[in-house]
Amino acid sequence: MSAVVHLAIPAGDLGKTVKFYTDVLGCTLGNGETGRWVVNFWGNELTLHESEEKLPVVRHDVEMGAVLVPHFGVHLTQADFDAVKVRIAAAGLTYIDEPYRRFKGDKYEQETFFIADPNNNVLEIKSMVNPDMLFPDA
Repeated sequence: MSAVVHLAIPAGDLGKTVKFYTDVLGCTLGNGETGRWVVNFWGNELTLHESEEKLPVVRHDVEMGAVLVPHFGVHLTQADFDAVKVRIAAAGLTYIDEPYRRFKGDKYEQETFFIADPNNNVLEIKSMVNPDMLFPDA
């Protein structure tokens, strides 16, 4: 295995946050120990640390408007992206920024949305029409 991204974040109430990543987003759990869990975040290692802290967020201007920073996320197939949206609706959660189609008609066209986990960590979930355009020279 190579090139797996590892991100560790404050999770607040670990039980609630683990349920969000597994039940709502559909991720699976890896190893865990007291106060932290590893989540298989679509092939990347997301380590949730039980904490009282929350990351501060501010908005930065991009083409679709002002987005929250910091945030992290994932590029999914359209089928996986749509399945996550269905689970979000079933859980009765509210988007920070509703699903939005960026760069319509362009080779970089994508659908994206922003949502927060239970500790207010901001996630951006995307699906690109042409996923090979993410790193065209790779």
